[in-house]
Amino acid sequence: MSNSQSPLQLEICLSLAATPFLLSMMAIRGLTQALTDLGIASEEIFRGEILPVLHFPNPEVPEQ
Repeated sequence: MSNSQSPLQLEICLSLAATPFLLSMMAIRGLTQALTDLGIASEEIFRGEILPVLHFPNPEVPEQ
């Protein structure tokens, strides 16, 4: 047996390695998009548009 691989074996190994690589790239892209959406949603919570308006009574000034 020789140390060098035939071109067919090399192509098969390359094609088998490409599938997990492409799947991981798609997973990273989806995870990045999900985290971006989560960040935008968390900003909306703290923006203040959906919070109720709190009415505080004016403090009475004592007369001197």
